[in-house]
Amino acid sequence: MGPEKRQSQAATLSASLRLIRMHRRMRTVDVAEKMGMRPRTYELFEAGKGKVHHERIHRFARVTDSDPYAIFTAMAFGSPEFALRAADNKLVEILVVALHALDEDMGDGISELDGRTIINTVTRAFKELALQAVRRDEAANAWLKQRLEKLIPPDLTDEESTTDDETP
Repeated sequence: MGPEKRQSQAATLSASLRLIRMHRRMRTVDVAEKMGMRPRTYELFEAGKGKVHHERIHRFARVTDSDPYAIFTAMAFGSPEFALRAADNKLVEILVVALHALDEDMGDGISELDGRTIINTVTRAFKELALQAVRRDEAANAWLKQRLEKLIPPDLTDEESTTDDETP
């Protein structure tokens, strides 16, 4: 791995950690304390200085209730926003757990899976997830619209008939 890749991953790690910490409304000293680190050591970690310590990322995720695997994936994507997007729902952590279950269920049979079948199945599953999010948003909007229509709108006739020239 070339130095430009390492710098890019370090910058992504740094931005990911900072985004998640700020999203959780935590101060660096609070995270450092909960991680059992000196504040300066934590600041260097959050700045992406030094080697990437997987254990520290997992510890950070526990302390901030976020997804450690999303942080690793964000580094691979070069997208700190991805780490934040998956922090609450634990998207990548769930995928890793599901993959682990698949490995336990299938064992060596995993090697027999066809690449095209994997691509088609995973792509279909991700499309379904996206559709579910859209349907949920549409259902929420429909629910709100339906209930707003049941509310009595404010009576604007008094305001409309009053002009600036009239006194109350």
